[in-house]
Amino acid sequence: MILEQFSLQGKVALVTGSSRGLGAGIALAFAQAGAHVALHGSHSVPSSTVARIAETGAHHIELTGDVSNAAACSTLVEQVIQHFGAIDILVNNAGIIRRAPAVEHSEEDWQAVIETNLSSVFRLTKAAGRHMLARGSGKVINIASLLTFQGGVTVSSYAAAKGGVGQLTKAFANEWASKGVNVNAIAPGYMETDNTQALRANPERARQILERIPAGRWGCPEDLAGAAVFLASHASDYVHGHVLVVDGGWLGR
Repeated sequence: MILEQFSLQGKVALVTGSSRGLGAGIALAFAQAGAHVALHGSHSVPSSTVARIAETGAHHIELTGDVSNAAACSTLVEQVIQHFGAIDILVNNAGIIRRAPAVEHSEEDWQAVIETNLSSVFRLTKAAGRHMLARGSGKVINIASLLTFQGGVTVSSYAAAKGGVGQLTKAFANEWASKGVNVNAIAPGYMETDNTQALRANPERARQILERIPAGRWGCPEDLAGAAVFLASHASDYVHGHVLVVDGGWLGR
């Protein structure tokens, strides 16, 4: 039956940056679909997020670590395998944003964003992929952005990182598709998250953005649930190197 193809029953998923926002929404969707879930936060995972996962009855753990640190990336994957015995799904969601005109964008902010948003994707995918390749199966989902396709304004490091995420998705997919491992990405549109708080707090910018979204509203974490479960499940077994846009129609306008 087709719905069985979307089941994640018994699968083990690590979702980075799942303490809140989009990551928490994806982790909850996985738990509801039957997966065991490793939650992750840079410093902690709020009890409210843990409670929502626990309500599903899913087996879960909470992990912490700074994904801008190479050793922390390896440790996260190792902890998941030590606890659950495997890793079937990796979602590279953790990310930060720094806003400043390009000529004022500091070297420190550039390094922080690139290491957190791009280098971590490379490192975590490589670490998890090593185990997936050995088993001949696995799903990697990278969280890209509209700025994988567009340049944005005053977010040069973020745009560079998310552009890189799109290319890394294709690069890994080209190598691993024949080996049973799917690597794809989701590009969310303008979502109500911490990263867009500054935009939503600016009445003029918020109005301009909303006027361009054909759906007539900002997105929310729940809007990514279906796309994430699809890309994590057997339903997407022949999908490789794809960046799935979930943007309320923004790019089509």
